Amino acid sequence: MNAPVLNPKAIDSAGASQVWQGAQRQVHIQEVGPRDGLQIEPVVVPTADKIALVNALSAAGLKKIEVSAFVSPKAIPSLADASEVFQGIDKLPDCTYSALVPNLKGAERALEAGADELNLVMSVTQTHNLANLRMLQEQSFAALAQIVQQVGSSVPINVSLSCSFGCPMEGDVPLAQTLHWAERFIALGVQGISLCDTTGMAHPAQVHEAASSFIKRWPEVECTLHFHNTRGMGLANILAGLDAGVRHFDSALGGLGGCPYAPGASGNISTEEVVHALQLMGYSTGIDLQALLTAAERLPGLIGHELPSQLVKAGPRWKTHPAPANLEEIRQRALAR
Repeated sequence: MNAPVLNPKAIDSAGASQVWQGAQRQVHIQEVGPRDGLQIEPVVVPTADKIALVNALSAAGLKKIEVSAFVSPKAIPSLADASEVFQGIDKLPDCTYSALVPNLKGAERALEAGADELNLVMSVTQTHNLANLRMLQEQSFAALAQIVQQVGSSVPINVSLSCSFGCPMEGDVPLAQTLHWAERFIALGVQGISLCDTTGMAHPAQVHEAASSFIKRWPEVECTLHFHNTRGMGLANILAGLDAGVRHFDSALGGLGGCPYAPGASGNISTEEVVHALQLMGYSTGIDLQALLTAAERLPGLIGHELPSQLVKAGPRWKTHPAPANLEEIRQRALAR
């Protein structure tokens, strides 16, 4: 993949904007932290703080945010305030505020709360689907098909296919198996499919093959890639997806997230790290990196622990540090040799 040549004046004084020779290439970064990230945290983040987080993300330039999930509060008590969050955020007209829903009742609640898009989810493996959703795959498909049929074209519908690149219990997942479930949902008329690396098992060659196959087969369907960074291959998988032609990627502020059915599984790829890398490569995201970093720096105070994000710790690559205080003394000694 050939990156464009960096203009000598590429980085401004704040280090946040990039000016590249030639036309920029647009990439859509979709934030899932408020839902996929916070749902696994043991600390319940107050509703007002969730609202402030979503507002900060949209103000930073993100054009799609998965705000919450309309699920049973017994199943995920940390997201029991989904309606209040949706009704409390300051909606920007150019941002899509998405909700994960498991069934028709959840979809109805999400639409009443003002969700702009519904995200449905099931696993491409039977074992993970049973463990995660307590249903057989055909039962999940029937429940989600009912949502698609009832909602119709009132709002866009995306389907997230968990374990598309590997299952923590079944191991390798054949690409044909993932594409089979994608095909069934596309036949229903859904607008988008997310291929989800739920537990960080994907690798770049696999991602390139899956993304290329999907785009070749369904060029009119929006394909999103959703990666976790469990084995440190998140950004490499992003590059493989880009090379295959994908332009929509999920990520979570600070690298929040995880999976209860994969011991040691880390969170999603970090939004600020993805934006940082893509900007340096000449891709346009429309996102203010410094605003993201400011929002991410507030997260430890909400969740009670440090973030996986290395960018929060180290800062962007253009951040410089003071030279040693005795640098002149070191220079004089070097000259005296």
